[in-house]
Amino acid sequence: MRKIAIKDIRKQDYFYTEAIKTLRTNIQLSGKSIKTIMVSSCFPNEGKSDIVLSIAQELSSIGKKALIIDGDIRKSDFAIRLGVEEEVVGLSQFLSGQAEVKDLIYSTSYPNLHIIFGGPIAPNPSGLLSEDLFRTFMKEIRNYYDYIIVDTPPIGSVIDAAVIARYCDGGIFVIEPGVVSYKLAQKCIKQLEKSGCRILGAVMNKVDTKKDKYYSSYYIMVAIIRNWQHQNRQKKHNKRKQVRSELEQ
Repeated sequence: MRKIAIKDIRKQDYFYTEAIKTLRTNIQLSGKSIKTIMVSSCFPNEGKSDIVLSIAQELSSIGKKALIIDGDIRKSDFAIRLGVEEEVVGLSQFLSGQAEVKDLIYSTSYPNLHIIFGGPIAPNPSGLLSEDLFRTFMKEIRNYYDYIIVDTPPIGSVIDAAVIARYCDGGIFVIEPGVVSYKLAQKCIKQLEKSGCRILGAVMNKVDTKKDKYYSSYYIMVAIIRNWQHQNRQKKHNKRKQVRSELEQ
C-alpha cells in the first residue's frame, strides 16, 4: 500500500472542532451496524468534502480504522484539495477494469486513515456505480475498516449519490444556510431514503457565528435526525387519526 502526505484542510477553530467531535459521537451512538456512511448535499460547494475529511480524521484520532472514498467520479478534485502532487489511481479506474483493489487504497500521514481517490472523470459514472462490481466492492471493503466515509456528488445535481446510498448503512446531509430551502432539503433527503439509506442526520455548515448569536457556540450546527423519522411517523399517525375520525362520524 502506497503512502501519501495529505494537507490538513480542516478549519483551525475551536467551535468547529467541538462540533466535529459532537458529530463523531453521534455517529458512534447510531449503532454498531452503521459502518459505511455517505455524505451528500443539495448543491456543490456546501462544504461536504471538508466534513468528510474532518469526520474521518476525528474517527482515526480515537483509534478507529477509517477509510475515505471519493465517490465523485464525475468531477473528482479531492487529490488537488489535499495537496497531493503525485499521480494517483482512483475508483473510476477500478470500476472500468483499469486497476485492481490493491492499487486503489492509500495510507496517509494520519494514523489509521486510508483514502481512495475518485480517479479520472468517467464518461458513464452512474452506470459504473450501478454495476455489481461496485456493490461487491462496498460489501467486502467494510470488513477491513471500522468506518467508511463516502464523499458523494450533490444529490440535487446528479443521481450518483442515490446509487451509492444503496450500499451505505447511513447518510449525512450537509446544508448551507441561506442557500438551500427547507423544502428542497426535504426533497433531496427523501430521494436518498428511497434508496434504502437511513438518514443519520444533517449538518448545517458555513454558519456565520458573528452574525448569528444562536449558533455562537458552534461553527457547525449538528443535528442528528431523529426529526425526519419522527416527522414521518407523526404524519402517518395524524393521517390514521384523521381517517378514524372520519369513519366514526
